[in-house]
Amino acid sequence: MTTTTTTTTNHEQHDVVVVVVPLPAQGHLHASLELSRLLSATYNIPVYYVSTPAHIRQAQTRAVRWDPLTTPNLNFIDFPVSFEVPPPNPDASIKFPSQLVPAFNSSLQLRDPVTNLIKKFASVSRKVVVVHDFLTSYVVQDVPQIPKTECYCLHTVSAFLAFTYVYDAAKPPVPPEAEVVLEKLPSLDGCNSPEILEFAKKQINARVQGGGNIFSTSRVIEGLYLDLLAKMNPSKEFKHWALGPFNPVEIDATTTANRHYSLEWLDKQPANSVIFVSFGSTTSLSEDEINELAFGLEQSQQRFIWVLRDADKGDIFSGEVRERELPEGYEKRVSERGFVMRDWAPQLEILAHPSTGGFMSHCGWNSCMESISMGVPIVAWPMHSDQPRNALFIAEGLKIGILMREWERRNEVVSAETIERVVRTLMASPEGEEMKRNATELKEAVKLSVMEGGVTQKEMESFVAHITR
Repeated sequence: MTTTTTTTTNHEQHDVVVVVVPLPAQGHLHASLELSRLLSATYNIPVYYVSTPAHIRQAQTRAVRWDPLTTPNLNFIDFPVSFEVPPPNPDASIKFPSQLVPAFNSSLQLRDPVTNLIKKFASVSRKVVVVHDFLTSYVVQDVPQIPKTECYCLHTVSAFLAFTYVYDAAKPPVPPEAEVVLEKLPSLDGCNSPEILEFAKKQINARVQGGGNIFSTSRVIEGLYLDLLAKMNPSKEFKHWALGPFNPVEIDATTTANRHYSLEWLDKQPANSVIFVSFGSTTSLSEDEINELAFGLEQSQQRFIWVLRDADKGDIFSGEVRERELPEGYEKRVSERGFVMRDWAPQLEILAHPSTGGFMSHCGWNSCMESISMGVPIVAWPMHSDQPRNALFIAEGLKIGILMREWERRNEVVSAETIERVVRTLMASPEGEEMKRNATELKEAVKLSVMEGGVTQKEMESFVAHITR
């Protein structure tokens, strides 16, 4: 076990400590780390972020505009584990990143060390609050038997998605505005691989009741579905908190210090003229998909910045990263209005830049929240997991995006002509203008929600008061 302590915090001096147990995948690591920052830096609560060495390093190096190693009260504890690190397979019939499953399974080895760590903290603290990912329930299953502990489950998915599972199973009555969206729900077929379903089953079987759910969302975005979820759980003791967005809502992307080279390219483009194309950390496109996307972007005549990289491996620091090829001469041909980058992109800063006017996204929930926070409408192109239902919510629920294709047609390669048409609709049509207006309104609502007296701020204070009571 290695402990990295950012300030001299001694858990014996505190009556409440928080232990955070994330799933070792980028979106989950990120949301857990941002919540840890809020609790430790803003509310002065000692937080211990617990994972494997590779995944703690991953979370730290990809933090956006802050340094986890100098944040007061934020501590990192890693427990070494071993696991295979296969490369991603861009030609897999199901797009779920199965190369990550060995890393997920390695997290099961943390059950005993995490239990012992919490026992140690419980012996010297008034209370130990454990915040665990839904997909690390297995790791914390013994915690309810430890005196002076409480568990809370962090959902890094949308409240809409969580409610759809209830809706699939029970079809509870819903208001008309929800019904319009829910009746179009895509199936879960093709969302997950057999390996991840097996892993998820272990988590469901080990689920702890706990004191409540934390959602990486805001009531101004998903109040309807948070209320519907609360109705489904009649226990007054069990609470739901929406503590997101877990990202800054205001970023000056034009500041000059230590800027990423992509932002300098954006500086030279007109306002709202660029579509940002990125499919996150867990999607690898096939060669055919890359070629069609390349030609579709070219034919659209729109400016674009495209992050063309393979999905993460289970350990992002292990081995070489495969560079994906584009058609010969392509980058030279589009150099006037297209910019291709192959490394880790500062996504939030690109979305915040005044030149960015659209986002072609896989619709992972962190990406959706970042796009909403920056007021950028979305071309929704879901690949796996929660993404098909997030995409529906973005397009039909919030009306801030357009679907690239129906989920039922996921096995077809999307043609360059379709890509061209959809990109033009978002970036250069009256419908696209309407989506942009809706996105800007939502951005303003989110910004107000995190200010003093705003709904998210109040929700955070309610959560902190609850865990320190």
